[in-house]
Amino acid sequence: MKTKHFCMIGLLLFLVSYLFFSGFIPNLSESVDFAHWFNLIGACLLLSFNDAFPKTKINKVASVLTTLGVIAHIGLCTIDFIMSSYGNNEIAKEALSHQVTISPLIFYPFIAVGPSLLFLGLALHAFDFMKTEIVKSLIVIFGAVTVGISFFVLKDGVWMLFSCAVFCLGLGLLVLNQEKEMK
Repeated sequence: MKTKHFCMIGLLLFLVSYLFFSGFIPNLSESVDFAHWFNLIGACLLLSFNDAFPKTKINKVASVLTTLGVIAHIGLCTIDFIMSSYGNNEIAKEALSHQVTISPLIFYPFIAVGPSLLFLGLALHAFDFMKTEIVKSLIVIFGAVTVGISFFVLKDGVWMLFSCAVFCLGLGLLVLNQEKEMK
């Protein structure tokens, strides 16, 4: 499999996770947290973008941010898996949520800041193409910004899904265009 394939599969799985998060696809099982599994695997495959684009100074920084963002997604998904393991025990869920919130060594890297680094890193990868692929780059950057706004400000699953779809579309177009240029 080529790097491009891992990128595209990662984008697809990441987008499917947002379909679950937004409620467009209901969770199919009480015992399996499909949304977070798709998100976790998709995010890990998005690491492939670090190898998909030419190595420039900007892309080196973008690769570090993307990697840190994936690590944060792994931590976030782990917390959410633990949360879902409590089932209907709302008291235990509230206790875990409270503990995570008051622990800055967990809250900031895995909840508040860390996962955003994935979007920032991938948007920075796209920014490197501003001179040659301005529309595709702007699609990615717009998608990354609106994911943040929809999550932190609007707290709206439908807007998060739309934003993620725009973000994934732009990245998909960029990676497909890269392959054409390499031929």
